[in-house]
Amino acid sequence: MAGHSKWNNIKQRKGAQDAKRGKIFQKLSREIYVAAKQGGGDPDTNPALRLAMDKAKGQNMPNDNVKRAIDKATSSADGDNFEEVMYEGYGPSGVGILAQALTDNRNRTQTNVRICYNKNGGNIGEMGSVSFMFDRKGYIAIEREGLDVDEDTMFMSVIEAGGEDLETADEVFEIYTEAGDFAAVRDALEAEGYELDNAELTMVPQTEVPLSDEDYETLMGIIDALEDDDDVSEVYHNGVKASEQ
Repeated sequence: MAGHSKWNNIKQRKGAQDAKRGKIFQKLSREIYVAAKQGGGDPDTNPALRLAMDKAKGQNMPNDNVKRAIDKATSSADGDNFEEVMYEGYGPSGVGILAQALTDNRNRTQTNVRICYNKNGGNIGEMGSVSFMFDRKGYIAIEREGLDVDEDTMFMSVIEAGGEDLETADEVFEIYTEAGDFAAVRDALEAEGYELDNAELTMVPQTEVPLSDEDYETLMGIIDALEDDDDVSEVYHNGVKASEQ
């Protein structure tokens, strides 16, 4: 897998996003709305909704906001129609970037994404030009602070739950699953009593591209611009600081 950069990246991005809390909640509300619109308002029977709600919980989104999004989606057959689109592009040194969007206007979103790349030193690519560099995986993080569990015990829990891989750092256990096994592994670990600090379906890079500090800052400029767009819900990349490898 991609080392511990996933967890570090989550913490770095979370800190940067604290100042954008309102926009984050707006995007999460849209994801919850779309999931509930397509599959109903019960997370027990709607895996996509459960996933969106878990994501909202991880961002400390108020329960009232979650309920409003679900109520809006289930109160009428009418409403906004969103579709999920993945935009692919490149950063410095050929770094691959995927921008996942929920949009009601493909032309608007594609134009905005292209501008994010062009103004920040990147280039938008064709469909399929970048996605082959990534694998769709389930990702679960369990912080070790206050957790009286060693690596061997956690490894057995992960294997018995159906997980694919466990990576251990001083502060966190990182668990990867096949995309189709994610929900079962998540539920099994929760049933065993583990508190999950992050649980999501994600895109994991097959290899990482080492970058100079300058190129990494350029990459972060592209990421920041994409994340600031109202339609973009997630951004993935395979860049890493060479100095941190």
